[in-house]
Amino acid sequence: MTRRTRTRTRTRAALAAVLLLGLTAGPMAATATAATAPAAAAGSADRQGPDVAALRAGIAGLPDQDATAALIRVGGNGRWTGTAGVRDLGTGAPALADARFRAGSTTKVVTAALVLQLAAEGKVDLNAPVDTYLPGLIPASFTKPVTVRNLLDFTSGIQAGASLGDTVEDEYPHRFETLPYQEVVATGLSRGPEFEPGTKQHYNNINYTILGMLIEKVTGDSYAHQAEVRIFRPVGMTGSSFPKDGDPRIHGPHNRGYQLMNGKPVDVTEWNMTDRFAAGDMISTTRDLERFVNALFRGQVVPEPQLQEMFTVPDIPGATRSAGLERLVVGGKEIWGKTGARPGYHTVIAATRDLSRTLVYSVNSTDAKGDGMKIVQRFGLAAFNR
Repeated sequence: MTRRTRTRTRTRAALAAVLLLGLTAGPMAATATAATAPAAAAGSADRQGPDVAALRAGIAGLPDQDATAALIRVGGNGRWTGTAGVRDLGTGAPALADARFRAGSTTKVVTAALVLQLAAEGKVDLNAPVDTYLPGLIPASFTKPVTVRNLLDFTSGIQAGASLGDTVEDEYPHRFETLPYQEVVATGLSRGPEFEPGTKQHYNNINYTILGMLIEKVTGDSYAHQAEVRIFRPVGMTGSSFPKDGDPRIHGPHNRGYQLMNGKPVDVTEWNMTDRFAAGDMISTTRDLERFVNALFRGQVVPEPQLQEMFTVPDIPGATRSAGLERLVVGGKEIWGKTGARPGYHTVIAATRDLSRTLVYSVNSTDAKGDGMKIVQRFGLAAFNR
């Protein structure tokens, strides 16, 4: 190891130590640290393309109060990639650009794609009641049929099921426990409908947990294996997988995740996500998710006309979500995307329909389950400035 390398390593370790002390001392100390710390960022850009200055500004100064690391990939007309922050607060090692992470609810886009593939093959009718494929699952309290399409676009009226806590702080002591997704579904259904299916849109995980069960029943195979053979392998998503048997670890290279609890950063990297199943259990990389969104929007994952389900919002007041995606407008641009959040990890995939601009990022947010828009505004919206 050269003298220069040793110096850089000591500097990063010192920065991480200062951040750790600053976060422990409270917001004022953390803000001062963030203001004086050098920007641990690296990026590259084409001559034509996104607002590079704004993107660089978003990741400058990491680690700080908001996040310990950020991995960003912007594509389409012009390209920019950026990596900032640290892999581990304890060592101060630089963040890994190819890190694996918990992709959270971006899993739902994979689940929706699998269901739509089965629909294209004639194995699933989107207008059919869920009971067609999962007999006896929907209780008599649902007097109107819940269709497969209702699950896809969050208009089922099924209420959320059991959980291990309402906040990350509540869940943390139970992070190695297994909450079977079947129990989550059973408790949600036992509560009866929140509203008549098809009349409102309410986003929650249980819709996609049931879709995972439907995929398994129709294919006679595990959800994880269907995702692997139908999507991961064909698209070339070599860093994507699902944990086995409640394994709380992220295997392979990864940046550690932290959650602020009582003003202190707590390592939340290891976590049993069994209850998330097809709604949020995926582990992936920014490279993989970028390949996925490009292939998906080009019709290489889901064929027409089923692909249009992903770009069709139900005609219901206030609805913004389609099958797996959400529609929003930024600077006059229509964008389709999905966020995902698990403790320590906040993920986004987003693109214009014509793929003139794409965005994928993983941010090691210190409050990933909190105000997601704060993270989106800092790390994501600059990708669509122009």
